[in-house]
Amino acid sequence: MNEHVPPSTEDAAQRAEDAAEGAGAPEARKRPRPGERREQILQTLAAMLEQPGAERITTAALAARLGVSEAALYRHFASKAQMFEGLIDFIEQAVFTRVAQITGREPSDAAAPEDGTRQAMRVVALLLQFGERNPGLARVMVGDALVLEHERLQQRMNQFFDRIESTLRQCLRPAAGAAGSATPSVDAQVAASVLTAFIQGRLQRFARSGFRRLPTEHLEASLALML
Repeated sequence: MNEHVPPSTEDAAQRAEDAAEGAGAPEARKRPRPGERREQILQTLAAMLEQPGAERITTAALAARLGVSEAALYRHFASKAQMFEGLIDFIEQAVFTRVAQITGREPSDAAAPEDGTRQAMRVVALLLQFGERNPGLARVMVGDALVLEHERLQQRMNQFFDRIESTLRQCLRPAAGAAGSATPSVDAQVAASVLTAFIQGRLQRFARSGFRRLPTEHLEASLALML
């Protein structure tokens, strides 16, 4: 995972883990600081998801990759679903922080039509570039990594894309009104849904091609056809 997952503080659990894992280890062994193990777990999970054709990841496989026991994982996460929720939390924070920067905190119907269209294009590019840089997270975003996992995980990603679609709709409404549309809100909604489906389709193709077909392929030309 190329983006940096923010650590959380779990000092007591970390100290317990250090005591358990450090028994009999050389004194010079470098142990993770409080919160680092949680970050390592999420980064390793994302890295395992980057393997083309990766099957469902088990906690046993994840623990083996980290060189710890499964019990050590559960000191930081109550379940594997919580681990995926940690990845989704990171996706939401990383993406929506940047979306707010693009749109000026809140998309506004008062924005100039060309500004709104430009914002929408930048939001689309942001999502595709984020997925391209983080293949494992792209699999989470499109649900490939969530098959057979808890249903609430897919629901959260559905809500994520609903929020993206809402942002795009607000960006595009001024352009629809300026074009003389009798139903600018409807037209903006249609355009936003098309762009959202385009984002999801590109990320899905990226994941299912073994990360060979890049999401940003011919992006400018594709957006020109839709906007």
